[in-house]
Amino acid sequence: MTEAGPGPELPERLSTERLRLILVTVADAEDMRAGRRQDRWHPDYPRQDDLDAASMVRDVSTWGPRHVVLDALAVGSLGFFGPPEDDEVEVGYGLVADARGRGVATEALRCVLAETDRVGVRVRARTEPTNRASVRVLAKAGFTDLRGSDDEGLLVMARPLPAS
Repeated sequence: MTEAGPGPELPERLSTERLRLILVTVADAEDMRAGRRQDRWHPDYPRQDDLDAASMVRDVSTWGPRHVVLDALAVGSLGFFGPPEDDEVEVGYGLVADARGRGVATEALRCVLAETDRVGVRVRARTEPTNRASVRVLAKAGFTDLRGSDDEGLLVMARPLPAS
């Protein structure tokens, strides 16, 4: 189902007790971009950020966006901005308003981080410095390396690999 790329791959299927992280397929991305709804999506999904992620899908990659599924509905997305470069990759995530404040983003992020740790890839993230909820999610997930801000004024944080 996935097209192998250079470097390590992540598992196609990722899940926690509450969540499933399902790869966005080419057909899903086409539906999202065209405004076609799927029954398995929350009424407020996809959000603009999810559409932006879907716009990058050309083929299915384990480093691409995933639907964050809670209670059988996609409530957001989480994914990487392409495969790792120099053993580092950037992650992005977001949820519909109904799913926020319940630990879903932290749980989803920790799930993918367990896999990036396994393959030895460091993860960084960017967020608005005023987005306190996102900064909390990153802190809870172990993003302790503060790299300052980028050209857009976004806070850049990274998560060190655990000692082996």
